[in-house]
Amino acid sequence: MPVRLFHLRVAVASTGGVFADGFGLGIIGISLSFAAPRLGLDVVWVGLLGAASLAGLFAGSLLTGPLADGIGRRPIYASNMAIAALLSLLQFWATSGAQLLFLRLAIGFLLGTDYVVCKALLTEFLPRRLRGRVLGQLSIAWAGGYACAYATGFALSGMGPGAWRWMLLVSAVPCLLFAPLRITIPESPVWLVARGRSERATRIIRARLGIDIQTPVAAPGIAGHKGRWRLLCSPRWRVRTLVGCIFFTCQVIPYFAVGTFVTQVMLALHLNGAYYGGLLYNLALVGGAVAGVIAVDFISRRSFLIGSFGITAVMALLLSVGHHLAATELVIAFAIFAGVLSAASNLCYVYLPELFPTDLRASGIGLSVAASRIGSAIGTFLLPVVVAAYGIETALGACVVVLFTGALVSYIWAPETRYLSLAALDRPVADGGSR
Repeated sequence: MPVRLFHLRVAVASTGGVFADGFGLGIIGISLSFAAPRLGLDVVWVGLLGAASLAGLFAGSLLTGPLADGIGRRPIYASNMAIAALLSLLQFWATSGAQLLFLRLAIGFLLGTDYVVCKALLTEFLPRRLRGRVLGQLSIAWAGGYACAYATGFALSGMGPGAWRWMLLVSAVPCLLFAPLRITIPESPVWLVARGRSERATRIIRARLGIDIQTPVAAPGIAGHKGRWRLLCSPRWRVRTLVGCIFFTCQVIPYFAVGTFVTQVMLALHLNGAYYGGLLYNLALVGGAVAGVIAVDFISRRSFLIGSFGITAVMALLLSVGHHLAATELVIAFAIFAGVLSAASNLCYVYLPELFPTDLRASGIGLSVAASRIGSAIGTFLLPVVVAAYGIETALGACVVVLFTGALVSYIWAPETRYLSLAALDRPVADGGSR
């Protein structure tokens, strides 16, 4: 398929949504440090609020997967940013930890829906030769949103006692900017063909991609044949499901646990200027995401996965036992840790959709995201508690174990998908997943 202006529109609409996702999750870390004394929040409440969006992400992604495979990608894709914007605005008027907890759970749920439909729809619209680079740019957008949230929060920190309210309020802005563009994006023709709606798929293709583009020929879908989660656990797909769940979980536990409380972690390591160190950490996330987009077309998916886990595990180990290191060395180790982890997060956008066929793609992505959010929510909740009770070295040591686990599972089971055709991946589904 030739590249059309429409591909750019889909990419911008999706990238903007992912930027909003990153901003919405990233802003809670710095805002909590200002909200805690104003709302009388103890360390347990801080942990709950830090993990609330991730818990909401779990529910949103888990429930959205089968729904998006059943009714389509577009209904959720076109509406979730507008609803997330409304919920983000309501945070400004929260007067208790309980109210803020409810809103953060709801926002996380909406962001969880986007984690699923955004990856699935964009994967199915893109020409194969562009898939790695464009999907990888979602990682840059997410890291950019996460880093911008930290920078914005830092810039608003001088606004007095209510600064945390303004920090949370501005998280509605990215959602409002990109919600109108999403309404103009049609349903995925690949999904329509898999559901036996070739005529509608043909109309969309001719209107958006050109009359010379043929409608894809796909194997019949599996809707109604078996439950999708049951199929994901069938012999044909269970290894890929396991890999998707474990690699994503092992990536995001240290990403969110350390990233959400990076200022507190640096203070625990006795680093002066922790806020500026946190800003450097977030800039490393953006730089790593850019490097990951460049690398994703030159390194096999499997090597990228295993290598990134190994490097970040070594950096986390160095930080956990590096109390004798100078402040500059600790900051550099943090930057390498953040950069490589962010570069590898490209694979959450590129590799994860390539693991599953069209009729299971949203369900597979949703299940993997849900599994990852269980781990990241628990990790984000426990990190400040563990640091207070056992010290930062113990908390970082736990991250080392998680990262080495990801490397081991990827080495044993992760398949290579770099040159995968989505049509070829769909064919085994036609025979009930027996091959």
